[in-house]
Amino acid sequence: MTTAQGEERYDMYAVEVRDHVMIAHSFKGALFGPAQGLHGATFVVDVAFFREELTPDGVVVDIGRAHEALKATLAPLNYKNLDELPQFQGQNTTTEFLSRHIYEGMADAARGGRLGPGSNGVARIRVTLHESHVARAWFEGPVSA
Repeated sequence: MTTAQGEERYDMYAVEVRDHVMIAHSFKGALFGPAQGLHGATFVVDVAFFREELTPDGVVVDIGRAHEALKATLAPLNYKNLDELPQFQGQNTTTEFLSRHIYEGMADAARGGRLGPGSNGVARIRVTLHESHVARAWFEGPVSA
């Protein structure tokens, strides 16, 4: 949004849902040290939905439907060795990479109306993966048709 003075403003409402996913994976490259070996991770996953105006029902999205969409997006990854999944062959499935992957699934859910009436009004989505109590990464992007 732009003010009368031409300044950019980002007044947004937001709703966030949370779940977790348990995976195994390994990394290629000296940068990753001991993480080059197969190891497990449990990520706490937060997905925030942003919009400038509330729906006629007074919400950003339907929280229940947003949570179900997150569960559906995480299900193909949960309890899997990501090294064995065809879509990730040759890819380091870093926390940053996975946050973008989950974002894509949630953006598809918003564009497909799976977050309830008014899903098409979601402007941005941020997916944050907490890999521990001291480290997290996220991807944030627009939801466009």
